[in-house]
Amino acid sequence: MIVGSLSVDLLLGDVRSLKEKRSVVRPIVAELRRRFEVSAAETGHLDLHRRAEVGVALTSSDPAHCREVLAACERLVAGRPEVEVLSARQRVWDDEDE
Repeated sequence: MIVGSLSVDLLLGDVRSLKEKRSVVRPIVAELRRRFEVSAAETGHLDLHRRAEVGVALTSSDPAHCREVLAACERLVAGRPEVEVLSARQRVWDDEDE
């Protein structure tokens, strides 16, 4: 079994409150879940209104497929005009890793 994770650190555009932040981040998380059938959530910078971290995780039987899906998720987030990607970190584990 292969487990992959992606952590994307975002700078949000013209956002002035946590409520506005939710209106930007929730659609991104929902689209990741719907399009790629992955687990996705806002995972960091919860108390900052102009920053967000989105985490994605998936399991697969093929490491190449796992990397492809994570790369596609990263492209989807980077393609959103209302956010700027500050950093993105991918990690893939094999069940033999310890």
